[in-house]
Amino acid sequence: MAHYTLNVEGNILKLFMSISSVFESHKTKGYYMLKPLENRKNIRLTPLQQKIFDTVKNGGEITRDQIEENVRFSPSVLKTLLDKEIIERIEKPFREESAPYVYHYSAPVLSKDQHSVAMSLINHVHEGGYSASVIDGVTGSGKTEVYFEVIAHVLKAGGQVVVLLPEIVLSPQWLERFEQRFGEKPVVWHSDISERMRRKAWLDIAEGKARIIVGARSALFLPYLNLKLIIVDEEHDASYKQEEGVIYQGRDMAVLRAHLAKIPIVLASATPSLETVENCNRGRYKRYVLKNRHGIAVMPKVSLISLKAPQEKRKKQLWISDQLAELISKTTERQEQVLLYLNRRGYAPVTLCRDCGKKIECPRCSVSLVEHRIHEDLRCHHCGYSQSFHAQCLSCGAEDSFVSCGPGVERIAEEVKTRFPSLRSLVIASDHVNAKQGLSGFLDQINQHHVDVIIGTQIMAKGHHFPSLTLVGVIDADLGLSGADLRASERTFQTLQQVSGRAGRAEKPGHVYIQTYFPEHPVMQALSTTDKDQFVEQELMMRSQAQLPPYGRMIAFIFKGLKESSVESAAKRFARCFPVSDQYRFLGPIQAPIYRIRGQFRWRALLMSNRDFPLQKMVQKALESFTLDPSVRMSIDVDPYSFL
Repeated sequence: MAHYTLNVEGNILKLFMSISSVFESHKTKGYYMLKPLENRKNIRLTPLQQKIFDTVKNGGEITRDQIEENVRFSPSVLKTLLDKEIIERIEKPFREESAPYVYHYSAPVLSKDQHSVAMSLINHVHEGGYSASVIDGVTGSGKTEVYFEVIAHVLKAGGQVVVLLPEIVLSPQWLERFEQRFGEKPVVWHSDISERMRRKAWLDIAEGKARIIVGARSALFLPYLNLKLIIVDEEHDASYKQEEGVIYQGRDMAVLRAHLAKIPIVLASATPSLETVENCNRGRYKRYVLKNRHGIAVMPKVSLISLKAPQEKRKKQLWISDQLAELISKTTERQEQVLLYLNRRGYAPVTLCRDCGKKIECPRCSVSLVEHRIHEDLRCHHCGYSQSFHAQCLSCGAEDSFVSCGPGVERIAEEVKTRFPSLRSLVIASDHVNAKQGLSGFLDQINQHHVDVIIGTQIMAKGHHFPSLTLVGVIDADLGLSGADLRASERTFQTLQQVSGRAGRAEKPGHVYIQTYFPEHPVMQALSTTDKDQFVEQELMMRSQAQLPPYGRMIAFIFKGLKESSVESAAKRFARCFPVSDQYRFLGPIQAPIYRIRGQFRWRALLMSNRDFPLQKMVQKALESFTLDPSVRMSIDVDPYSFL
């Protein structure tokens, strides 16, 4: 891993030792033992005291509960023995013991296709050794039920299983389903659990007491005693990419760990990444397809609403088209639920002065502050800086001249309340979710039908099952298509395909309406015709022609520091380590699109080659001859996902 990510081995080791005090007990328990013999000369004991004395003598070091199992006594009797220095109390480190795993499996009735895939995967487990499989199933096809069946066989044999989820907010429904199926809760691992729970989980996993672990990408580095299977759910999700510290792709490292441990790995997704598709095409992974939804549910119909059409010219301060508004009314009249999707937190992404045109920007980052009316402030989504509203423009001095530009989910919620005052709406975004309670409270409101219209970000795009939700409206489908991201089309398709899958997951049919200014775009056409394979084929062909991943290799270099000239100088000196060659291309260095984050100036460079060229080896050689200014930090991102 150190070689692939171009990191020092010490940094990789830290990933595996995520709890530095794991062997230090922070909890103690009282034990009783006899004092030395000289303290007991010529001391007469009552019959009850003698019984306690004999119990402690036979027990060596014994707890009060253990004494009370043999002798009934009042606290004063024990205190007398302590005061006479016949016995003494000592504090010793104590660790909560986990109850042994009791296996209960309530097997569901699988469809013929599900059963066929499950048995193939179980065969991989029985055969032993490394194998990589992909469950490529439409939303609602029951991919989770399939890999649950595989997990059951591993647990029966006494092995451990780790299930990686892209976002821990997905876990409430997943955990509930798991507990219903297996009769036990899995060990949960992510950054929000307490230090005490992390220590306990780490030790239970190391000792093999924890059998099933579900968590974020960091769960991959836990000390498994008998790991027999790795599951990566929603394998396409970009949040598997670690962007800080040691930069790595969690899905790829999961495959590496499975390969090193010689165990099977299963990747699951309704929209597999193009890297995974290509690995299937090349025979590296085995692909299993679930084409239909499980049970009586059918895939929703997808329609495009062109915002270029004259009748849909956007009215001032309105973001829900008339066509979509009419559909919301009809759907809720039938007592069915609506999801309005917009992947933008807050009320408005930009706030500017109407008099001078100056945007309110973060003082630490080269980005606009985002208006959040729920918090009554302006916030930076990169460094966390926040400030209250000012009535006066600090640039030109104009009073009450600020205007909010563009919509966020809070603004859509405001429009829903204005246009549909009788409907009950709920905003779900990471700003609204309590870290401790997660999504549970929101999901309960939806499932109990206390909500008519859900307004959500990507947090609602996948992993949720709402039987009464039949209409999904995408407010701005073009949002993810802008910029120079090579995966922009792929990510937009994946996200909108996933959010579309929230509609019609039970007996009621679903419909998806996508608002777009570019209905002719290949992504929009693929969504409306539900032709995923054609989109994937076209996207792969374009990537192949341009020698972009998965047909090409990339390594990004990010230089950052507080002194602007030092950062620029370091980036340009490093570029000179790569002479012009027909085997690779070195692009840059240039100022990063977001030039400053957390007060640090940033420059970027990109190294590209075909997929067979040994880029890491060449970079390692360049690093050996390059000295970095102490005031500048350089991050190396192998297979970059972000280009900001």
